[in-house]
Amino acid sequence: MKKLVVLTGAGMSAESGISTFRDAGGLWEQHRVEDVATPQGWSRNPALVLDFYNQRRKQLLECKPNAGHLALAELEKSYEVRIITQNVDNLHEQAGSSHVLHLHGELMKVRSTSPSEEVFELDTDNYETHLGDKCPKGFQLRPHIVWFGEAVPEIENAIRLTEKADILVIIGTSMQVYPAASLINYIKPNTPVYLIDPHEVNVFSSNVTVIKKGASVGMKELSSILINASV
Repeated sequence: MKKLVVLTGAGMSAESGISTFRDAGGLWEQHRVEDVATPQGWSRNPALVLDFYNQRRKQLLECKPNAGHLALAELEKSYEVRIITQNVDNLHEQAGSSHVLHLHGELMKVRSTSPSEEVFELDTDNYETHLGDKCPKGFQLRPHIVWFGEAVPEIENAIRLTEKADILVIIGTSMQVYPAASLINYIKPNTPVYLIDPHEVNVFSSNVTVIKKGASVGMKELSSILINASV
């Protein structure tokens, strides 16, 4: 099977009702990103940050995968699909995708602020985290999110996946957030690239097919192309 690597961003989940920072004029659910998605914001007001992510989890639990998520999962019948997502939701997994690498962390997980940074999974009945909630070693728990200004631990794994891609698909990302935006630089020469986004996105590659549509409609169109190509 050919290796299909998919890079997804906020536009992938927008149709499912997940709020996006890009479309909110610099605000995210009426919060400045500096206050809720940076180490400095955490230091200033950890209670605010914890509450913000509690609300994000509550929102996620009310959302379902859209047709775009489901189409990607379906492509596993024809391709070896590897998803690299900038999203922190678990909608790809809910849709049935088997291999999902989260560049920016996962909303339904928390991690210890201890040096060893142990990660713990939350369940749908107990998804909130508050000040005073600690790991077994006695350290405060924080969202398992890569905030602005923090290192991206999974980027090397993402690069390795991208280097092996026979086809690269980019869905719903502005390609302006680094290091994720740099992944396109690691594809092999002449690798076909498909870009699905209703907005203008600058992708510096000569081999790009643009599908200027949202995730669901765009994936329906791309699925037809890819399934026919795999026959």
